[in-house]
Amino acid sequence: MASLLEKVNTLVRANLHALVDKALEANSLAVVDQYIRQIEDNLEDLEDAAATVGGQVKTLKRKTREYEEKASELDRNIDLFLQEGREELAMAAQSKLNSTQRLLENYREQLARQEAEYQKLLDAKLKLEARLTTIKQEREELQALLELAKSKEVTVRAIRSLDDLAGVGDADIARVAESIRARLDKAQAQSEMYAQRLDAQMDEVLERHTLEAQLAERKKRLGIE
Repeated sequence: MASLLEKVNTLVRANLHALVDKALEANSLAVVDQYIRQIEDNLEDLEDAAATVGGQVKTLKRKTREYEEKASELDRNIDLFLQEGREELAMAAQSKLNSTQRLLENYREQLARQEAEYQKLLDAKLKLEARLTTIKQEREELQALLELAKSKEVTVRAIRSLDDLAGVGDADIARVAESIRARLDKAQAQSEMYAQRLDAQMDEVLERHTLEAQLAERKKRLGIE
């Protein structure tokens, strides 16, 4: 269980800025998709582990209640036996009560440990689900940026071809080339403005997550739930 939580913590602490930069450098979403698959796989493991531990918690709670009732009943019986002067029965009931109380304490300790483990798993699940939502949003923005970059590459290649065409010396061909060049320049300018908006949106999302993490850390330090 500890290794599973360690994997989850590693995924949650992963630097999304570095992940996005790596994807941009490679001009591929493969690194982001791999990260998403890892999160989804660990989410499945977390859900299975949480269900298992949650079941154990329910069992321990039931056992604890049963032994609490049994201990209460034995305690009443001891008083009754003593009042009736039945010392031997009272002694036997006291011995059984001592054994029951030891078992009860053991169940209580197990229950406390399992409840703490169950809460850790639920907290890790929430963090990982939030991380998955964030990286999927980042992936959409990143995909738009990569598609934009590819379209710019096509534009650059077209402009280079026009440079070659414009140099052949024919006036009509040169005018056609210049007209097409103007349209391409306009399209490139529009692409650059769109890219700037996407960059701003991505920066805003990343900044917001940074601020949320800082506030969460401050709340933790201040003991605020």
